[in-house]
Amino acid sequence: MKKVVSLFASVLITSQCLLAYADAQQGVFKEGASLLPYPHVEAGDRTPFDLWLYQGKGASSFGSPTLSMSWDEWVKKNQTQKPQLMKDVESYMASRFNFSGEVIEGVTMSGGLKPVMKGPVAILPEAITEFDEYNALTPKQIKERDLFPYKPLAHPIQSTAHMVFPDSWISRHPEHSRMDVDHDFPDAYLPEFPAPLFLTTHLELGDVTKGQEITIDNYYDIFNGLLTPEQMEGLKELLRPTPTTWFNHTSHRITLKPSKGVACFDCHVNGHTNGAFELAPDSRPNLARLRTDTPTMRGNYNLAQLSSKRSIRSMDHFAEIEEYFDGDPGMQQAIGARAAKKEVTNRMGDFNAIIDFPPAPKLDPLMRLLPDLATPGELRGEAIFHGKGQCVACHSGPAFVDDYMHDLKVERFYVGRPEGPIKTFPLRGIKDTPPYLHDGRLPTLHDTVEFFNIVLQLKLTKQEKEDLVSYLLVL
Repeated sequence: MKKVVSLFASVLITSQCLLAYADAQQGVFKEGASLLPYPHVEAGDRTPFDLWLYQGKGASSFGSPTLSMSWDEWVKKNQTQKPQLMKDVESYMASRFNFSGEVIEGVTMSGGLKPVMKGPVAILPEAITEFDEYNALTPKQIKERDLFPYKPLAHPIQSTAHMVFPDSWISRHPEHSRMDVDHDFPDAYLPEFPAPLFLTTHLELGDVTKGQEITIDNYYDIFNGLLTPEQMEGLKELLRPTPTTWFNHTSHRITLKPSKGVACFDCHVNGHTNGAFELAPDSRPNLARLRTDTPTMRGNYNLAQLSSKRSIRSMDHFAEIEEYFDGDPGMQQAIGARAAKKEVTNRMGDFNAIIDFPPAPKLDPLMRLLPDLATPGELRGEAIFHGKGQCVACHSGPAFVDDYMHDLKVERFYVGRPEGPIKTFPLRGIKDTPPYLHDGRLPTLHDTVEFFNIVLQLKLTKQEKEDLVSYLLVL
């Protein structure tokens, strides 16, 4: 965090804000201290990486499809700024995480090829030598001494925002390479690509893709004879590119060449996720919107609530309102309507409704460990999950999710803007979906356990935390 001050060079912030920011970095923020006003930024301007320190109202709820500069100026601005921005992003991420590349021995994701990374990788503040020391601290002490290691992650360039695809995707789909920013996570800490696809209707086939990425070109050959006609049409629509706010054919884009747009399965590859991130579309101004990782579509048939900040109650409704234009109908009018009729979005929901979780051979029909298959550590972890760890309070049932939103009130542990309630996500197949929490601030399952140990003040021991991770790996 000490390096962050240098990252504000291209952002217009008043001298008063800079002084307040410097005070905050030195730990002199007091209880009830005011947050900083959002800086005024135009599209393409750099934004602070610590946006949790800011609050305020935007100039307007509505965006414009017209850039404030010519296309040539826009290209020059982004291409000139990107090298230094990415150096600063790398420096910032290195100040927060030690991406050592260490793996959990003998554990892979469901495709069997990509290892699961070991943690925790969050870098502790200088006053803390190991995570167990948090067991003796109160939320107030952690906040006053600025010791919380899991503050929010922002979009690297939140003035423009929109989808940022990982290197694994860009290597095969260079048309989605952005001229302003790249993904900020190492590929090793993201989901496997392409992920396997399991169908509720054909469990006997395992991964129906056989390691292929499903595309508009090959879906017919893969699925003809396996799906109903309605499901085939729904899958086609999930694979069909649509112009979006910044990926389109107009000059309002962040790709050098015109783009056909983005399809649902460009982020939800094979009905899972490739680790692309965006901003939640449910708030304004842009700087107030939360960074959100692409969630998996696996097991959506068992969910009563979709989206992250809003309660969307059906898969076809979610397909209908997907925020390709960041919830701005004015942008849609200029860039091009999606033109998806109700019966089409229903069929998109039809395919979504048969995407299954990966196999979990150690679980019985009621989602409890089979004692003759589980290790002693996994059994101890299950007991912690249902007991001292309090995980089951939010993660229960066949998908390990309660279908509620919860407010963890994480601002108790650091000076910052409250994030409010976030939807609980399922834990079935959780080893396949790093990084964790809505914004990816928890790169590994070990970090996730450490985060909740602090936030819920569980006082778990080292062995208890390791056992809990062992259990999560088999869900």
